[in-house]
Amino acid sequence: MNSFIHSIESISVWVGRAFGWCILILTFSVSYEVFVRYVLNAPTVWVFDMMVQMYGALFLMAGAYALAQDSHVRGDVLYRLFPVRVQATIDFILYILFFFPGMLALFWFGAEIASDSWRYKEVSWNSPARIQIYYFKTLIPVAGGLLIIQGIAEILRCWKAMRSGEWLERLDDAQETEKMLT
Repeated sequence: MNSFIHSIESISVWVGRAFGWCILILTFSVSYEVFVRYVLNAPTVWVFDMMVQMYGALFLMAGAYALAQDSHVRGDVLYRLFPVRVQATIDFILYILFFFPGMLALFWFGAEIASDSWRYKEVSWNSPARIQIYYFKTLIPVAGGLLIIQGIAEILRCWKAMRSGEWLERLDDAQETEKMLT
């Protein structure tokens, strides 16, 4: 079971790293737009839409990565004081009651939205560039699917912790500075 959980996590980490490059593209895009707008007095019509799509893609596709790395925001004032078995039980129940219904809705309705967008060859109404956005909307159900798959790994991780009293180690990737200092 450990290898199955880590296999799912490795997919989430790979996708998160791949879409992490959107930050670099965003940085260059904003820098380019600022330069051409304020130095050359020649703003573009396409950079804003491209930046919105890059940020949206990063936000959507980083969800499974953040879940795999246990880096989502958690109000753990009391949670961290509980024994591992209690933490795992709480997580297990919350995944079943809230996470999976939400992610199934994201996947299901996202697929409908993406399908409609592809059917109409939807373009942005935000700017005169009228760039295509149906590619971007395809990421909505993809993100939902990746989160569901990662959620399965998290459920299995909880099940294992409820039985053993220990959390399964996560795949190492980038860490917060505060974790590295302790």
